[in-house]
Amino acid sequence: MTDNINNWHKAIISGDLTLLDAILDESVVFHSPILHKPQVGKKLAFMYLSAAYKVLLNDSFKYVKETSNETQAILEFETEIDGFYINGVDIITFNAEGKIIDFKVMLRPLKAIELVGGKMMEMLQKLG
Repeated sequence: MTDNINNWHKAIISGDLTLLDAILDESVVFHSPILHKPQVGKKLAFMYLSAAYKVLLNDSFKYVKETSNETQAILEFETEIDGFYINGVDIITFNAEGKIIDFKVMLRPLKAIELVGGKMMEMLQKLG
């Protein structure tokens, strides 16, 4: 694993969102499976990734496949929420400084998108 993806794992495993903030570039673009338009900028990306952390990361969350190099990582994950199986992929692009410049999330099945979308909106309202 590269240092870049190791920093991502540290931020996720620790639950320390200041580590997440530290690895996001100011102009990062976040692509949500729920929203039709990418969210541009560190403030918005941090808000969505923080909400996703609180919604998706529970005792059942695990990365099951990973491919990475210095500039990109593709991470497949699984989790369960309210008895529903959720399978997803994070595609993360890093710049030369190791900051995340692009973050794309894909989810399946359709019920997962609907469930996570609702829970994300609730969490964003709490965080906002």
